[in-house]
Amino acid sequence: MWIADKYIDYVKKQTVENPGETWNQILLGFKANKFRMKLIPGKGLSKGYQKLESMMMSFVADSLARPDSYVWGNIFSPCELIGCFGLNTLSIECLSCYFSGYHLEDFFIDYAQNEGIAPTLCSYHKTFVGAIDSGAVPVPRYAVTTSLSCDGNLNTFRYLEKKKGVPFTFLDVPYRDDDASVDYLADQLKAFARELESRFGVPFDEERLRESIRIENETRKELMHFFRLQSERYYPGELISHLYMMMGMHLLIGTREFLDLIRFMVKDIQTYPKFEGKKILWIHLLPFYQETLKSYFNSNENYQIIASDIIIDSMEKLDESRPFHALAGKIIRNLYNGSYSHKAEMVSHLAKTLHPDAVIQFCHWGCKQSSGGSVLLKEKLTELDIPMLILDGDGIDRRNSHDGQIKTRLEAFLEMLKNGEAGGLTEYAAENDTSERKEKKAC
Repeated sequence: MWIADKYIDYVKKQTVENPGETWNQILLGFKANKFRMKLIPGKGLSKGYQKLESMMMSFVADSLARPDSYVWGNIFSPCELIGCFGLNTLSIECLSCYFSGYHLEDFFIDYAQNEGIAPTLCSYHKTFVGAIDSGAVPVPRYAVTTSLSCDGNLNTFRYLEKKKGVPFTFLDVPYRDDDASVDYLADQLKAFARELESRFGVPFDEERLRESIRIENETRKELMHFFRLQSERYYPGELISHLYMMMGMHLLIGTREFLDLIRFMVKDIQTYPKFEGKKILWIHLLPFYQETLKSYFNSNENYQIIASDIIIDSMEKLDESRPFHALAGKIIRNLYNGSYSHKAEMVSHLAKTLHPDAVIQFCHWGCKQSSGGSVLLKEKLTELDIPMLILDGDGIDRRNSHDGQIKTRLEAFLEMLKNGEAGGLTEYAAENDTSERKEKKAC
């Protein structure tokens, strides 16, 4: 792997020195990694997670290689509708993670802040804004974003429109779940479809959207089957495997290719041995680079992440007969929309289904809803006698996560979990969460 490391160092150096001239080198690295995954799968990974990583690397590399094949979106954009026009959705949050693969997030974040972007903006957004402002990444023809769930979405896309001329559609997602709200968002989705028709010259086929929803329903059912099996069997994966699964569920949901992969994983996992370790349900973002977390959750027979709420943030069956209303209802009922008590209820339901030994919530720096609602979730899980650990850090900016602090808290939590000290776990998590937040406030 030293060749890959050397290339990463080379591309980062060239990008820092001449950001407007290195896109082809960045893209070449994505393509090379795509073929590497197909020819030399990740060592120690299960076959399903190998295929998943290869699929997501191919999806991003192939999309970026054809500028007219994609639109930008946030992670909750309606990829099913966009796919009806033969277009891929490239999430700016996920693309920021890919840029982080070149260790460029610090350069792009600093570049954005030097251009006047507020330091308090989410680091995923700052990474992307810096990548665009610096000229390192070319702009597409069109973009779309939703108000769900980050308050930085609208401002980021407005900024990109103003600075780089990227037109976009804003989908205003209501908080309330009632007929009027679903009608309101469904009308916006219909207008969005007409806009895509006009801009890309492709007629909209409603039957194609219905077929996508049928596939989506089947995919979600198969994925829940897989999660239940993963709570019973050891299926070697890595922290980043769950990030790839989240990407698949938000960028490829409704495609036959992704459904076939999940079906393969359901069959494949049944050939693996029974899992005897501790099962973890992960909440919110996945800091895929963090060394301590990787050491405990990358192909570890003692601790296994069995699911993440951000992977399956919508669980209901969609009504294909009214496809626009089905998509509108799905977006509105997403566990990241509305009050945090709504999320707590849905996570509680997921916990009752999968029976984890513990829950870990990662509070991404700059994400207000994550940090602000964690106590409500902890109270809900306490009712179920499920211990919970809250970790603070940054999902992408390595400089903003403290490995020593994460290591200390995680190891103490896992040790008590191993010894069955559930009461001490709850008390430990609460005390450390309070003290750490006091320290941050004082700083």
